[in-house]
Amino acid sequence: MTQVEAVKGDITTQPVDAIVNAANSTLLGGGGVDGAIHAAAGPALLAECREVRRTAYPSGLPVGYAVVTGAGDLPCRWVVHTVGPNWHRGERAESSLVSCFRESVLAAAAVGARSIALPAVSAGVYGWAGPTVARLAVAGVAEALAELAAPEPESLPGPAGTGLRVELVRFVLFNDALLGDFEAALAANPLGGLEPTP
Repeated sequence: MTQVEAVKGDITTQPVDAIVNAANSTLLGGGGVDGAIHAAAGPALLAECREVRRTAYPSGLPVGYAVVTGAGDLPCRWVVHTVGPNWHRGERAESSLVSCFRESVLAAAAVGARSIALPAVSAGVYGWAGPTVARLAVAGVAEALAELAAPEPESLPGPAGTGLRVELVRFVLFNDALLGDFEAALAANPLGGLEPTP
């Protein structure tokens, strides 16, 4: 059974295997969570992100996708970068934001992470409302955990039955308002009772 919780705190100091970065498509750092993670990780993270851009995503990481790098000087082992939809640019499909959380958890599990910390992707300067982000984050994590629990997780590399699992999912929020939004979303939709969204 996966433990899922919401806490107020600094995602860069979380003692987990992987943290999720609310990145922009360039993967080269920015403001908010992205800037804080790059600042704490040091130049090694930026160098890995440049290599990802050079090899896998020369045009930038698309919205809703996730990619894993090392963590530089951070206390975690991996950073999972995902690009949330920007409400101000008209990127308002809820499925895109669900995908950020779902793909981030699956990507972290695929490299062996058992514990993951996630921020409120798109709730900052990208303008999505906190309660909406919280609802869609819980839905996305539920989809990922359901897929990992399935006998043959089709989206993951390797043979069926690899035993990939996540023991802890921690939403790390930077203010009391978002913490309240996530606590409410988890109370309204306990992960065990969520149906995967179509």
